[in-house]
Amino acid sequence: MRTSITDPAALRSITPAALVAYALSEGWTKAESFGDHSDVYQRPNSPELILPGTDSLGDYPAVVSSILSILSGEEGRDELQLFRDLVGADRDVIRVRAPEADDDGSVSIDAGVELVLQARDMLLAAACAAKDPRAAYRAGKVKDAASYMDRVRLGQTEQGSFIVTLLAPVPPALDLLDQGTFWPVETEEPFDRKVTRTLAKALDASRRAAESAVRGNGMAAFQEAVSSGVNANLCDALATLIDKGNGLEVSVTWARTRPTPEKRKVVRFSESEGEIFREAASRFRTLEPRPDETLNAFVVALDRQPDAGEGKVSLKTFLDGQPVSVRATLPPDMYHRALGAHDTKQSVVLTGDLKRAGQRWVLENPRNLQIIQDDEANE
Repeated sequence: MRTSITDPAALRSITPAALVAYALSEGWTKAESFGDHSDVYQRPNSPELILPGTDSLGDYPAVVSSILSILSGEEGRDELQLFRDLVGADRDVIRVRAPEADDDGSVSIDAGVELVLQARDMLLAAACAAKDPRAAYRAGKVKDAASYMDRVRLGQTEQGSFIVTLLAPVPPALDLLDQGTFWPVETEEPFDRKVTRTLAKALDASRRAAESAVRGNGMAAFQEAVSSGVNANLCDALATLIDKGNGLEVSVTWARTRPTPEKRKVVRFSESEGEIFREAASRFRTLEPRPDETLNAFVVALDRQPDAGEGKVSLKTFLDGQPVSVRATLPPDMYHRALGAHDTKQSVVLTGDLKRAGQRWVLENPRNLQIIQDDEANE
């Protein structure tokens, strides 16, 4: 027994661009216009399809229902399967699969929540890299990436182990027949498609970097992959996804409304690669400068030469939850405040550009040093 889609809201979620792109990819061609807002599409030995060019038609759900019925009969598939294909036809569909789910395709609720969160972080890391490839990013610092993630939708779960589905927005190509035989130059792609291309490229590059690191190339293998979209954020997400799923498979099915030379990209990771990515993420963060970092710290040592204006201080603070020492050279007024904080054992807050120098952290361009009063510290 085949399922029929009757819900008007569900039928309206299938866009005219998705219907046209699907029909063209399955061999139908435009034959003639039909009325003011539709066109007739034909395929040898198949019934005609009348496809609307707008969803503003009053009977749009009924029109889509009729198209689904024809396609279901032609392909011998359930309308629900077709519906899923058509809903995703105008988006790049990212599927994050945990291979070792239970026999019924379920995982523990905590693992499921973590898989969704890390799938989001994986795509966010690609969005950041598509804008500005770097070794690490701080939350909220790449505005284009944050705006992009607001447009990504979480799709329905699917059969086949446990699968998180992300529906990524993609502007339709205006000349579908001229697309799909080659990859456009990446810089000429719209940002939304650039993100999913960066994700696919970064997944491939991270898998190769993990293998290269095992074969003796160490962290250099990952550093060379930064230009391909590999970064600490991506490695963190991959490590957790691999851990929670006992392995990982990520696929990108490209939107039919913006055709590509391949229909689908699949990258698989083994369980043993999880700890490699976790270590790479940690190393990335120690190597990447952190501009505009605000530290809450204690002054533990000071040093200023006689008659010198500026002076050096050593600070104790926390970075990413870990205690660290930071050195800074302060101008006279800030050094004086730091000296007072040291004498009264009060903490300070200051901002600067944090960089790694060998085994030490150095705060360059320090500014806005303030002493935290005891009542503020207690709060």
